[in-house]
Amino acid sequence: MAKRWLGILTVLTLLLAACGDSGTTTTVASGTGDTSASGEITDIEMWIAFADDTRLGFAEDKAAAFNAAHPEYNVVVQSFDSYNTVFEQAQLALDGGNPPEIIHFFEAATQEAIDAVDAAGDPIFKSVTAAIGGRTEILGEPVVLDDVVSAARNYYTIDGDFYSMPWNTSSAIMFVNQDMLDAAGVDIPETWADVDAACDTILAAADAPSGCITWPNHSWFIEQTLGQEGTLLANNDNGRTARATEVNVASDGMKAYFQWWKDLDASGKYLYTGVQRDWDGTNAAFQAKEVAMLIYSSSDTTVLTETGAENGFNVVAAPMPYNSDVPFEGNLIGGATLWLLNGLDTTTEDGALAFMNYFSNPENAAEWHKITGYIPITNAAVQLLKDEGWYETSPNSLVASDQLDAAANTPAARGALLGNFVSIRDVLTAAAENMLVNDGDVTTILEEAQGEAQRLLDEYNALFSN
Repeated sequence: MAKRWLGILTVLTLLLAACGDSGTTTTVASGTGDTSASGEITDIEMWIAFADDTRLGFAEDKAAAFNAAHPEYNVVVQSFDSYNTVFEQAQLALDGGNPPEIIHFFEAATQEAIDAVDAAGDPIFKSVTAAIGGRTEILGEPVVLDDVVSAARNYYTIDGDFYSMPWNTSSAIMFVNQDMLDAAGVDIPETWADVDAACDTILAAADAPSGCITWPNHSWFIEQTLGQEGTLLANNDNGRTARATEVNVASDGMKAYFQWWKDLDASGKYLYTGVQRDWDGTNAAFQAKEVAMLIYSSSDTTVLTETGAENGFNVVAAPMPYNSDVPFEGNLIGGATLWLLNGLDTTTEDGALAFMNYFSNPENAAEWHKITGYIPITNAAVQLLKDEGWYETSPNSLVASDQLDAAANTPAARGALLGNFVSIRDVLTAAAENMLVNDGDVTTILEEAQGEAQRLLDEYNALFSN
C-alpha cells in the first residue's frame, strides 16, 4: 500500500503543478459557539475555494447561523483563492496529520479524491451517502441529499453513492448584448451555423465591434461541446462503468468543434485574448462591447447581468450554441462539491453532515443561486424560487437549470471521470492555443494531444496495478 500512497501523492503533485500558482490563504472564523451542556465545543473546519466577498461571505454567514443554532459546534471557514490551492493545502494538511473535516474540490478532481488513500490504505474521504446511512435528519437538520437536481445527481453519483455533497453547480451558457443584436436585426443564435450567420451580419455594420463572440480557452468548454454532440472523451462509458483506460482526444466530434472554432477565429468572428483560461479578459471584452456574445459559466449570471446594465446594455442569457449536424444530447455541469474526511468520531462527523445539509437547505440554496448564478442544487430550492416569482423577474437565472434539465442521462452528457483529469484538460487547452495562435492543422494538433493525454492517463492508472 505504501507504493500506492506514494503514487497518489505524485499524481496530486503533478496535477497541482499543471494547474498554476498555489496562491495565498485566509482563515476566517465563522462563529465561536456557546458552551454546550457538557461544556465542550466541537470545532469543524471547512476549506473552500472562494475568497471573494460574495461567496466567502455567504459561507461565513451560514456557518455563523449554524453555530448559533448548534452551540455545541463551531464551524470555521477557511478560504483559498482557487480549487487548486485547496487541493494542494489539503494534501499538505493530510500529510501533517491535521486536515479539515470538510474540503471543497472541483468536479475534475472527483476520481483523484475517490482514489486517495492514507498510508494504511484507507480512503481519505468517506462517502456522504454511507455516512448519512439512510437518515432523514441529522441533529434536527433535514437531509437534502436525496433531493439534489438531476444534473448534479447524474454526474456525482458513482456506484450508487454520492461520495461528496454537491454545492456549487454551473453549466456553460451564452450571454448576449441584446441591444447589439437588435441593432443588427438578428436573433439569438441557437446553433453553430446560427452563430456564423449572426456574426456575418453584426460585423458588416458600420459601427461593428472588433469581434463577434468570445469564450475562455478552457477545456471545460470543449467538454461541454462533446456532451452536446454525444461524443465520449474516454472509454468505459466516460469512466462511468469502469475505470477509464483510454482517452479519445482526436475524435470526430472533437475535430468538428476545433475546426469550427478555428474558422471563426480565421474570419475575425472569434476574439482570442491570447491567454489560456482567460475568464477575466473575455468578460472584460464583452463588457467593453468589443464582442456581441460571450460563452461563459452560468455561475456569474447575476454579476454579468448587473454589470451589463451598469455599462448601459441589456444582457440576455441563452443556451450554449450546439452543432446541429449531429444529434444533440446535452450540456454537462461544472463546479464543485464538499468532501467529508474519513475516520471522524461520531460527534464530529454528525456535526459536519448536519452542516453540509443545512448549507444547502432550500432557503440557503435559493439564496446562493440568487447572489451568484450557480443553479439551485435541490428541487425544493427550485420550487421555492418559482413560488417567489424569482424567475419572472430574473429570467437569465433560469437558463442554466433549463439547459441541464434538457440533457439526456447518457455517459457523454454526464461528463467524464478520469484520473489526471486536470492535466489532461491542460493538454486540450494548449492544443486549442496552438491551433489559434499558430494556425495549426486540426487533425495533426489533436493527434499529438491524443498521445500526451493518453500518457498522462496511463501514468495515473499504473498506480492501481497492484
